[in-house]
Amino acid sequence: MKNHNAESKTINSFLKKLMSLTILLIMMSPFLTNAQSGKVNFSGTWVMNAEKSTQPEGGGGMRMGGGNFVAKQEANLLTVDRTRTNQNGETMTTTMKYTLDGKESINTSQRGDSKSVAIWSSDGKTLNITTSRTTQYGEMKTTEKWTLTDEKTISIVTTFTTQDGDRTATMIYDKK
Repeated sequence: MKNHNAESKTINSFLKKLMSLTILLIMMSPFLTNAQSGKVNFSGTWVMNAEKSTQPEGGGGMRMGGGNFVAKQEANLLTVDRTRTNQNGETMTTTMKYTLDGKESINTSQRGDSKSVAIWSSDGKTLNITTSRTTQYGEMKTTEKWTLTDEKTISIVTTFTTQDGDRTATMIYDKK
């Protein structure tokens, strides 16, 4: 009988601790959710501000990320629809999709397949996207650093790496 009472007390003690832990986790749940969702949201229609942007020497702004775009950020996916005018004056739209969990994303365009990895800064305020593409001229790498400087302004610093060296541009976009 004594053994049964001791077992019962142990089980009751365990259940009380489990219940306390469960209540604590339920109470902390909103804070944990906010910590994950504390990342910047880049969703919106963005228009390039040429006056505030800095082009690399020799130009190349359109290749370096210039042009207006629409970003949709949902859960673990960033979709970027970029509109550009080509050399023939035709308007073209390209869509790039990036997973926001550090896993590789593959996008296909007229220039071939590109492989990208998007990683958040530790504070969730900057998104770093590293992209590589193999072309007839060799491998090209691009690193983009997306930062929301305020509610209506985004800065994208792009470094384009080729066999001829690095070129960097800072493109500023205003929310439409």
